[in-house]
Amino acid sequence: IPLSSGMILLTWQKIAPTALLYQISPSLNMEILIMLAILSTVLGGWGGLNQTQMRKVLAYSSIAHMGWTVIIALINPNLTILSLMIYIITTLTLFMTLNLSSTTKIKSISNLWNKSTPMTMIVFLTLLSLGGLPPLTGFMPKWLILQELIINNNPTMAIIMALSALLNLFFYMRIIYVSSLTMFPTSNNLKHHWFFTQTKTANMIPTLTIISSMLLPLTPILIIMT
Repeated sequence: IPLSSGMILLTWQKIAPTALLYQISPSLNMEILIMLAILSTVLGGWGGLNQTQMRKVLAYSSIAHMGWTVIIALINPNLTILSLMIYIITTLTLFMTLNLSSTTKIKSISNLWNKSTPMTMIVFLTLLSLGGLPPLTGFMPKWLILQELIINNNPTMAIIMALSALLNLFFYMRIIYVSSLTMFPTSNNLKHHWFFTQTKTANMIPTLTIISSMLLPLTPILIIMT
């Protein structure tokens, strides 16, 4: 499917079920939420390990992130909304950057170095933020969710969720390693592209990049709000 359609599937269509979870959060069963969260994070992390298509990687990443959103719905529903908002902003940044550069494969990201180095850096930053690597914005919801689980006497679940997040971080780091530290066996004609006039607009990308990578210092304010 086109990148724009994939962006809608992974962002807009999560709002309705998450809003429903928020509405019925007092009547949810914690055991069912834990089972769904573990299945989502493990399946999403495991499924994305050997993918070469960026759309498939982001699809499995979406499954894993929904596990983090679901597990905290009963304990702190406001964190569910915060986690979804940060995920949507980060995913929008990544999809808009990939769509602007017409990049669909990991191999294409390695060729992107020759077309636009800043755009490549935005992709890498956003991937690390999706993986929850500090000090980027994506670390904030994971940190707050783990903290809430420990406060509510669920340290085992917090450890399992933290370990499952390493799977996601691994295949994000794999994309960055393959794209930047290794080069695919291609000829110079494939590595160097002619610079055509860019017809797509990138007005929102700088703002979304700042939000998806630099909001961690605002965590105390967001804790007060939630």
